[in-house]
Amino acid sequence: MTTAFLFLALFVLIFIGTPIAVALGLSSVLTILFFSHDSLGSVALKLFEAESEHYTLLAIPFFILSSAFLSTGGVAKRLIDFAIAAIGHVRGGLAMASVMACMLFAAVSGSSPATVAAIGTIVIAGMVRAGYPEKFAAGVITNAGTLGILIPPSIVMLVYAAATEVSAARMFEAGFIPGLMMGGFLMIAIYIVARIKGLPSQPFPGIKHFLKTGWVALGGMMLIFIVLGSIYGGVASPTEAASVAAVYAFLIAVYGYRDIGPLKNVPWRHEGESSASVLTRALHQFPTVIVKSFFDPEVRKVVMEAAKVSIMLLFIIGNAFLFAHVLTTERIPHMITEGIMGMGLPPWAFLIVVNLLLLAAGNFMEPSAILLIMAPILFPIATQLGIDPIHLGIIMVVNMEIGMLTPPVGLNLFVTAGITGHSMGWVIKAVLPWMLLLLFFLMLITYIPQISLFLPEYFDSLRGH
Repeated sequence: MTTAFLFLALFVLIFIGTPIAVALGLSSVLTILFFSHDSLGSVALKLFEAESEHYTLLAIPFFILSSAFLSTGGVAKRLIDFAIAAIGHVRGGLAMASVMACMLFAAVSGSSPATVAAIGTIVIAGMVRAGYPEKFAAGVITNAGTLGILIPPSIVMLVYAAATEVSAARMFEAGFIPGLMMGGFLMIAIYIVARIKGLPSQPFPGIKHFLKTGWVALGGMMLIFIVLGSIYGGVASPTEAASVAAVYAFLIAVYGYRDIGPLKNVPWRHEGESSASVLTRALHQFPTVIVKSFFDPEVRKVVMEAAKVSIMLLFIIGNAFLFAHVLTTERIPHMITEGIMGMGLPPWAFLIVVNLLLLAAGNFMEPSAILLIMAPILFPIATQLGIDPIHLGIIMVVNMEIGMLTPPVGLNLFVTAGITGHSMGWVIKAVLPWMLLLLFFLMLITYIPQISLFLPEYFDSLRGH
């Protein structure tokens, strides 16, 4: 009865349009009031513990802030220019370069909607001008944007790590190869379609232009090496790497690229200026820029937007942990585990159930909320069946990718609809052929665990574990 009431209350609240965070919290409180022996004081205690006892969650606002600076600045455009210079000369190369740019931006932002917004705003219109069908361009970018939650660092992976107490660093390691594979699959599919449909290619700009665009984009790409290099090298935890990433993203946007802030549109070198003069002026400007940025309206707006997103996400997470607390105190995961184990399901059949359950949930809920609700239920069953928790995490993340593309709450669909000005129905039709590729990829990830586990196991062997 308790289980039925908890989930019925949650789904009724979501169905009538209650915000997901409020629905999670309110259904939990009502269940405690009517069915549990817990006091309401446990609600306040659990909400406090949710945010204070999970050190990994501290990385989320830092990654969101770094993503906000990179999205607002011109990092996306520079990454796109570099990707086009690298593979734009291949048939269908502009679309392939867009996927490559999404992969690079995903590795510095950790957010799927941010990747679609930053890359799609520039690339979709550019692809149409170059002779690509608009539906093709929109479908490619919307799907490629989902790599934002698979290629590390990923906010969704941090949420899973916090919900299950697994290592966030190992989750990042596990997502690296699948992310590259999915990007590669998309690029191969684009090349095949381009050959069949005779899609255009760009002229090769030359080695000099390629090196120049690579040098210009290096400031943004360095964030990948800073974050992943420090985590994989054992120098920093994901939270520490996230804080460094936020500072670096601020410096590269405000002082390096000068896209926003006090030095906006101020060139590094004036015409005829000597290198010594450039260096002296740059050193003099640095402390001034740091101080002035605190009062600059553009910088303050970026920080404010990042704070809003962080608060919203952490509010969802806090209420989801309260929901998980009710699940645990009422022994709901334990009862579900016993029921499924009693059915004698083999691991492969259980993973089919997991995928179907997560794909259905992805139609109606935000990824972080799904993970925080489902992970405490699925995690103990998976461990009983001998399924690696890291492998389960990557399966859940790939399902969340597909959830970003399914109506009515697929965030990437809304972003693309806003960029193109078309209806949701038009965007869904554009996305559907490419989403079938994602479903095929999900099957590979589900039943070939070494795709996810090779890198974590390799790094473990280097560490002597």
